[in-house]
Amino acid sequence: MTPASASCIRLAALAGMLSALPAAAEQTLVRAGKLIDVDKGAVRVDQAILIDDGRIVSVQPYRAGLADTARQLDWSAYTVSPGFMDMHTHLAGDIQNFSAEAYLKATPEDDVLAGVANARKTLQAGFTTVRDVGSYNGFVDVSLRDAIAKGWFPGPRLFTAGAYVTVPGGGGEVSGLVDTGRIPLRMREGVAKGEAGVIAKTNHILDHDVDWIKMIVTGAVLTDGTDVNASEYSEAEVRAAVDAAGRRGHYVTGHAHGAQGVKNTIRGGARSVEHASLIDDEGIALAKQQGTYLVMDIYNGDYIDTVGRQQKWSAESLQKNLDTTEAQRQGFGKAVKAGVNIAYGTDAGVYPHGDNARQFPYMVRYGMTPMQAIQSATIDAARLLKQERDIGSIAPGKSADLAALSCDPVEKIECTAQVQWVMKAGESIKGKANHD
Repeated sequence: MTPASASCIRLAALAGMLSALPAAAEQTLVRAGKLIDVDKGAVRVDQAILIDDGRIVSVQPYRAGLADTARQLDWSAYTVSPGFMDMHTHLAGDIQNFSAEAYLKATPEDDVLAGVANARKTLQAGFTTVRDVGSYNGFVDVSLRDAIAKGWFPGPRLFTAGAYVTVPGGGGEVSGLVDTGRIPLRMREGVAKGEAGVIAKTNHILDHDVDWIKMIVTGAVLTDGTDVNASEYSEAEVRAAVDAAGRRGHYVTGHAHGAQGVKNTIRGGARSVEHASLIDDEGIALAKQQGTYLVMDIYNGDYIDTVGRQQKWSAESLQKNLDTTEAQRQGFGKAVKAGVNIAYGTDAGVYPHGDNARQFPYMVRYGMTPMQAIQSATIDAARLLKQERDIGSIAPGKSADLAALSCDPVEKIECTAQVQWVMKAGESIKGKANHD
């Protein structure tokens, strides 16, 4: 081969590689009629959001000719919020049937396929990031998270727990009328007793590439045979899980309804408490002192009491719901007044996915301003996830996660449900209001 021939081959190979490179990403300019600045707690008028490769480059007042080579999105008729974030969802599977037999029959494949539909509805509702707080089939949420990340189907950015750390027969098991021996092992990935058992199961779950650990510290409203006031794990057992997770760079959140369980969760070092239905004044003071986040699903009780009765859910679950709903709302109001960290979380999955915004008006009714409620579902939720540098507000350098609303939710909080368009990492889709 002559030097000239070799040079031609090298040039041809180089040309082939260059032709295979993707074209430069197109910039997008979004013109927002109003923009909710959750970092400063203000609403700006007529703003331009410049986006490049899925990230926000700049936010400034709109003017003609600005970035005129970019793709233009005219959202001047809308109020643009950061994409909403729900810190307590059950995307994988279907927990609305409330039949233990149905749970036992549900395969991991069933749960992932259900999660595909649930993820789409959640994203269309303007929720671009969620925590999945668990399903009975272990680690199906991890499969769902990874498939969304690969772009196989649309869905929110997902942070997963994989499996419940729960005592045998506890709030995270398919219990009630079902004998433990009938529960498949895939539904018992996190069942553990004692500090050593909790450490072992925490590490087992983390070995499956989850994002955080979910611990069932008290009984559950919707798990028959468990007592919401009973502490199923001690402070020492919570601390054991927290220390084990912390050594691997992860955090623990604790499901806790009863007042003592809430305090066990906080004192044990968990990053957040889920539900906190019967939190007392001491628990609120502890949460404030330690910076613990409360994730309180204060809309959910109304759905359970109405639809649950219509569908004849178990009398035990319906009674426990009545025993906790109003107390939870009063505790929420006290926590808001005390300045406790609160992140938006709904328990979506108990009620239909895509209706995540139904909780916003309840949060305002029980003590938050509309801006505070929106912040709880944006920048405050991002802080809970330790992702505030990447998501949670409309600011340069952050992922372009946006929700275009037909009216201003700071003026009327119900506008959070009027989602016309959604953008996640620079990709826009029609919102829920276009699909009703």
